[in-house]
Amino acid sequence: MICKQIQIITESLEETRALGRKIGSLLEAGTVVALTGDLGSGKTVFVQGLARGLDVPNDYYITSPTYTLVNEYSGRYTFFHADLYRIENLVDLEDIGLYEMIDGDGVVAVEWADKLQKDLPLECIALHFEISGDESRKIIITEYGHERCDLIEKIENYMREVLINHEGTKKY
Repeated sequence: MICKQIQIITESLEETRALGRKIGSLLEAGTVVALTGDLGSGKTVFVQGLARGLDVPNDYYITSPTYTLVNEYSGRYTFFHADLYRIENLVDLEDIGLYEMIDGDGVVAVEWADKLQKDLPLECIALHFEISGDESRKIIITEYGHERCDLIEKIENYMREVLINHEGTKKY
């Protein structure tokens, strides 16, 4: 069940990363973040910010785990970053322990989550990234479930603060 959906435009890599950092600071243990979008649309840049918002130390360089499939980081909660780009079948997901991660107490960000659609938990936050310029991105954020229906409201409040501090166009 969709709780709420918003659209945000970021104008730079730094804004995409900052949005990720803010959302990471709001997440609770057990949250699954499903990321979709074309190659180069900003998923990994967003996850870099997400990790910082989850208090993953700055000395950890956050990269896409395209070949390792999952990276694990220590922060406020254990943070798992999965990349399903190279996954061929659902058996591979079991082999890497993704279902256990999703059902655990950490925070899980899944790039190429469209390969997992039917196996996503009923309560999650989904972000779809679209390229809208050289560095600008349209990000559609959808919150699913019953218990996590306040996250988008917190994101909207954050965006209002950003807009007050930076006069200009409305970004959502």
